[in-house]
Amino acid sequence: MARIFDVVEYPSEMTDELVHRFPETGVADLRIGSQVIVRESQRVVFMRDGHALDTFGPGRHTIATANIPYLIEFVGKAFNNRTPFTAEVYYVSMREFVDRKWGTPQPIIVRNAGVGLGIALLQGFGTYSFQITDAQQFVTQVVGAQGVYRMADIENRLRTMLLSKLQDLLGETGGKKNVLEMIGLTEELGTGVRVKAQEDFAAIGLTLKTFYIGSLKPSDKSAEELRAMGMLDMATYAQLQAADAMRDAAQNPAGGAGLTAGIGAGLGIGNVLSQSLQGIGSTQPGQAASQAAAANIPSVMTPAEAANILKVAEADVIAAITSGELKAKKIGESYRISKEALEAFLKG
Repeated sequence: MARIFDVVEYPSEMTDELVHRFPETGVADLRIGSQVIVRESQRVVFMRDGHALDTFGPGRHTIATANIPYLIEFVGKAFNNRTPFTAEVYYVSMREFVDRKWGTPQPIIVRNAGVGLGIALLQGFGTYSFQITDAQQFVTQVVGAQGVYRMADIENRLRTMLLSKLQDLLGETGGKKNVLEMIGLTEELGTGVRVKAQEDFAAIGLTLKTFYIGSLKPSDKSAEELRAMGMLDMATYAQLQAADAMRDAAQNPAGGAGLTAGIGAGLGIGNVLSQSLQGIGSTQPGQAASQAAAANIPSVMTPAEAANILKVAEADVIAAITSGELKAKKIGESYRISKEALEAFLKG
């Protein structure tokens, strides 16, 4: 014979639990007259056959058809109003869940007109807090029949919602502000995300209490990573590498692909890139000739020599030849590149 619960309570702080069903499996066998104890930070939702019967707030409650009127549909008047009945009893935590972490797993692309590439890759992180404000709605729409619903069950969903709103807001702001100005507006952006996300949170019975941006900065993605993302063509990539070499020669004499693309995409490469390139992909002939002369480009060179001039890997030069972006003559198994072809490639 099933056990009939005369007293139902869940004396837990529920620090990581949003919802706890009593009992975790099966249903609770109750009776008219059973006691239900609800703590200050809890709410109790009664469910039966998929229907929400009622919600109890803090205090000690005696189950009766007077305070759960929908019971009339499920129980009769037999047994002197002590009719046993089954229900799913959900304890819902109403505390504010604070200091939840969020971050951008991938950089967010925003406009940055007139600076660097004209785009910015921004990374950010911070904290947020939320609270369940409609226990019945949250149980019916999100929790379902789970015995225990923890923070880990919903955290990815909430972070996705927040990052979607942040990306949308940064896109709107990027049309009016450059990246430096946006970085100085973290409080305003945080407030904007909170306002934008409220409707989505409310749809599942939640309220977003706070959203703080702890840091917002240009991404440290390198030129190779940006190219792999499809954001740079070979010519632009080579130009950024050349600008890298000019700026970072003292620290990086090998001329590897440092962080120019990341910094240039976020804050602009500054005077170095603007003076040397005068706009991505639109280097003027006089400038190209000056650069070529300064680099002492030989009349004919191997891919390795061209790579050394461009400050890129030899494999990148071979890739540019294969794609047709860089003209070269194949002699046997080797390629030879003319000075004129390299200058034309640098002009874009």
